[in-house]
Amino acid sequence: MNKRRLLITLMVFCLAVTGYSQKKVKPNSFQGAEANLKAYKALYVLNQPDDKKIRAVLRNINNALEDPRLKGKLQIELIAFGDGVEIYKKTNHYDTLLTALQKKGVLLAQCENTIRERHIDKEDLWPFISYVPSGNGEIIIRQYQGWAIVHP
Repeated sequence: MNKRRLLITLMVFCLAVTGYSQKKVKPNSFQGAEANLKAYKALYVLNQPDDKKIRAVLRNINNALEDPRLKGKLQIELIAFGDGVEIYKKTNHYDTLLTALQKKGVLLAQCENTIRERHIDKEDLWPFISYVPSGNGEIIIRQYQGWAIVHP
């Protein structure tokens, strides 16, 4: 009986001590992470052809660019490879959305391996995009350069 009472007292004491040592946070006061670096870099990866996915990626990029914490501090690249090549095909009419992003400084890159392996003529893609030798190579290099790799 005494052991049980002692154990309960000890548990109550531990709960009370940990309750007092925790920092009290006001409800709804969390503001998210502070952007205290001078610059940020993010590589958005697209390897899916689905229109809903493509539009979500473009929307996510715009959302990041409009985040007040990152305004003027963010460099973004969009790398498309594999099935993601659909975003840059003239037949899919994403040109208005893409050029708007490009005007905001977003780098638009396409994997040349995909073009070669799928026998896609560069004339079938928008002329304002850039090319990299491989999408995977771009991801690896950017990762080691400290870029955030985003898979929306």
